[in-house]
Amino acid sequence: MLSLDSIQKEVTPIAKTDRCVVRNAAYRCAEFSIRERHNERKNESYHNGDIIPERSPLNIQFKTCAETYEQQFSRMVEDGAISLRGLKADAKIFDELVFDVNSAYFENHGGYDYAKEFFAEAYKLAVKDAGGEEYILSAVLHADERNKALSEQLGRDVFHYHLHVVYVPVVDKEIKWTKRCKDPALVGTVKEVVKQVSHSKKWPRFKDENGHWVNSYSLLQDRFHEHMKTAGYMDFERGERGSTVEHLSVLEYKTQQEAERAAVLAAVVEEKEQTAAALDRQAEKKQARLDSLDEKIAVSKKSAATVAAVEGMARKTIGGNIQLSPSDWETASTLAKEGVGSRGIIKRLKDKIKELTAQIVELTRENARQKAQLARYGEGLGITDTMKYHQAKQRAPRRLSEIIADILRKPPEQERLAPERKKQQDIDL
Repeated sequence: MLSLDSIQKEVTPIAKTDRCVVRNAAYRCAEFSIRERHNERKNESYHNGDIIPERSPLNIQFKTCAETYEQQFSRMVEDGAISLRGLKADAKIFDELVFDVNSAYFENHGGYDYAKEFFAEAYKLAVKDAGGEEYILSAVLHADERNKALSEQLGRDVFHYHLHVVYVPVVDKEIKWTKRCKDPALVGTVKEVVKQVSHSKKWPRFKDENGHWVNSYSLLQDRFHEHMKTAGYMDFERGERGSTVEHLSVLEYKTQQEAERAAVLAAVVEEKEQTAAALDRQAEKKQARLDSLDEKIAVSKKSAATVAAVEGMARKTIGGNIQLSPSDWETASTLAKEGVGSRGIIKRLKDKIKELTAQIVELTRENARQKAQLARYGEGLGITDTMKYHQAKQRAPRRLSEIIADILRKPPEQERLAPERKKQQDIDL
């Protein structure tokens, strides 16, 4: 079996073209704190295991935010430096640029000191694209993220240098005088120009001379490459056209760009070897379990077999097929036959249930008709009052009991009415 060391020795590194990439992402207000905690290293722990907290002091701030990102943004709105006019409540209000070149480029050109100079120049482009440094909330060079793949290949720590620039995307918006203006000559003319926050207008899609849609991000890639070349930084190419690297997260981009062929091939071979060994062990355990089940599983009474027992009879082989012992097959076959035979019984029972249901419906209707007739016929026989009493007792038993108790406490109505009748007779006389 090949070892990881032997594979690494046999792999010949492929010459890799160094490429510069700049990515832009837009965020909503609720994401201010997330970006700030990551960029300013305010988290207590990180999902990215390559971050080395002890190196964080080496990170360089090209633009420091005196307050939190959100507080600084709010202050800019209050001071009138930017305008939120026309934006929806959940609109994306701030962007982040990430300037990047693969780690090997800096490692071959002087490491940390070279990266500082390189990204100081890249920051100048960021200021220009943002429309001025006043619209940048923070700009920080990260020097504390270890490139695991390249470090293992070279046998020493190599760090992934990249620049985060958080800024407010603004465009000039002309505010014109409306018809409400008292001076008719001013209507339709420019009243003022405000810096409107708008990601979509800052980075629009447009058609080129061939009628093809072009994303503004691709032009940003071109500007980054040209700017750095003009400033004297050579030996790298523009990020691949048509690729999706502009839209990848930092971690995804690092994984895609920094995995060298030797380290990747070694990891793949080692993983396959481990997987094969694990499969062998699993196959041995399953075969032993099958042999044990053949000896232990037996169905003593076919009629007493339960669903769980039937399900337990089936055993999957390594190939995914189902295997049954002869006795289990005989039991399953018998139960299947009984199941087929029971279909007729089930059908007859369903028909009987249907018949009984129809009879119940008819009896309910007949009962209603009988009650209606009883109500009509009983009016002259005093039955209706009795029915009303029982109905009242069902609907309000407590109230009915209170009324009856009250009636029984008082004298009969004839005794109470006698003095009133005698008084009326005296008046008539």
